[in-house]
Amino acid sequence: MRNILLTVSYDGTDFCGWQRQDFSDAGKSVRTVQGVLENALEKLHHQKVKLQGSGRTDSGVHAFAQAANFFSPIDSIPVERYARALNAFLPPDVRVNAAEVVDETFSSRFSATSRTYRYFIHTGEAPFASEMRYVWHVGHRPDLDVLNSMCAHLKGELDCATFAASGDQSVSTCRYIEDAHFYRESEDRIVFEITANAFLWRMVRSLVGSLIFFEKSGKDGEYFKSVLESRDRKKAGPTAPPTGLFLYKIDFDGIRRHV
Repeated sequence: MRNILLTVSYDGTDFCGWQRQDFSDAGKSVRTVQGVLENALEKLHHQKVKLQGSGRTDSGVHAFAQAANFFSPIDSIPVERYARALNAFLPPDVRVNAAEVVDETFSSRFSATSRTYRYFIHTGEAPFASEMRYVWHVGHRPDLDVLNSMCAHLKGELDCATFAASGDQSVSTCRYIEDAHFYRESEDRIVFEITANAFLWRMVRSLVGSLIFFEKSGKDGEYFKSVLESRDRKKAGPTAPPTGLFLYKIDFDGIRRHV
């Protein structure tokens, strides 16, 4: 039995997040990325196959390169054909982009050493209709120097309780942030990129919304530092919408830190 790692991209607009949810509160099944992929795996293998992802993206959040692994009960399919075979059973808003055989002890969740997210922000006039599902239109041009003076405090082992959504069930609110910064992609587009060992529920969206709000309000890096160190959720700014957020990359070859 082979352990196979998939690299998956998806448009999260019409999904209730990554994690499979067999029933919603109303008693109806809900559409999730994991659920759609497991259904495709079942059609390919003619039996149920459990898939483990490296992270649980929320409703409306997208992915360039989600990582997920499963144990294949058959050996007759060459691994290089898995992407094409699975894509034949998948809807167009989910694509398997690569597949490889990994060690039997490998876990896409527990073997991951860091996760990188990118958040895309449109700063000009109204974006094209085709872009609306993938950016946050803020309606002004933030000062990148000010934003990055705030991001300078998002480094190392930090208690990120200020930016944890209500209802987060993490045992610890501490996370190790490797890097966080804004950069300009084009005249009307800026991007926030952050890499950490793991993230709290809606943490990236809370950070982006707070950073943009604080910059527009005339705050600086020292103010952001005081908000971060307060560990008080009430001091955070509004949470950015899911539309601009993409799970960009999963790394497995870095330093393994706490979850």
